Amino acid sequence: MSLSTLVPHPPASGGFPDLLREWRHRRRVSQLDLALSSGVSQRHVSFLESGRANPSRGMILQLSETLDVPLRERNAWLIAAGFAPLFRTRPLDDPQMGQIMSAVRMMLTAHEPFPAVALDRAWNVVMSNRPFDMLGAMLGEDVWARVGGGQRNLMRLFFHPAGIRPLVTNWAAVGPLIWRRAQREAQALDGHEMKAVLADLGPYQDAEVLWSAADAALAPVMPFSLQVNGQRISMFAIIATLGTAQDVTADELRIETLFPADPETEALFRAAAAALAP
Repeated sequence: MSLSTLVPHPPASGGFPDLLREWRHRRRVSQLDLALSSGVSQRHVSFLESGRANPSRGMILQLSETLDVPLRERNAWLIAAGFAPLFRTRPLDDPQMGQIMSAVRMMLTAHEPFPAVALDRAWNVVMSNRPFDMLGAMLGEDVWARVGGGQRNLMRLFFHPAGIRPLVTNWAAVGPLIWRRAQREAQALDGHEMKAVLADLGPYQDAEVLWSAADAALAPVMPFSLQVNGQRISMFAIIATLGTAQDVTADELRIETLFPADPETEALFRAAAAALAP
């Protein structure tokens, strides 16, 4: 595997001290709190941020783990301090990703008859189950082509003018929540791909939606209702991640499972599954 598959985007900051300070501020942690949580003296944290001390490889991994820095950005920390990157970015079809992708496929299948999907950090669909594909077909066979982007992308599905916004009956409530969730994920994961998607879709949005998103609180669940072909579909999403991943690609996977929010929606999906059964 070439080094280019290991190296993340070039860090925008000037070096390791800037990256450490940037992520500590991003996590809203003081030098003292970081020192207490990581088992490092506050004096040493201060010296690392000022450049008066150089970090060891182990210190970088210790501090980045404490600050819950994504694996892609931990590589950036290592490179900025003069070390080789540690975490690989394997393509999804890499043989060493086989077990992970098999496990993801099992989780999506086990969630049937309800929709489930695996996403990357830009909300591109990596894998989906049959009910999710069925739901997409209900929105129109060309729905993904209409919203563009070259991939099945959930943000584009919701926020592109040719997407499903006209079908969402509670858009005023759910639109700002979805937008704000994407903004927060892009910030927390330093997701440049998602930031590009948001920048592309931003001009299409009502100012009220973007303004509301700035103050939107993330709820435990995110219910949304669709009116499709005379049928009302009400669902909410639960999101899971691979907490023990040691690969950048796996670390960035999100598994989004959709659950029925009312008995009518549950009956709809169960009936559809029964119709597809041999």
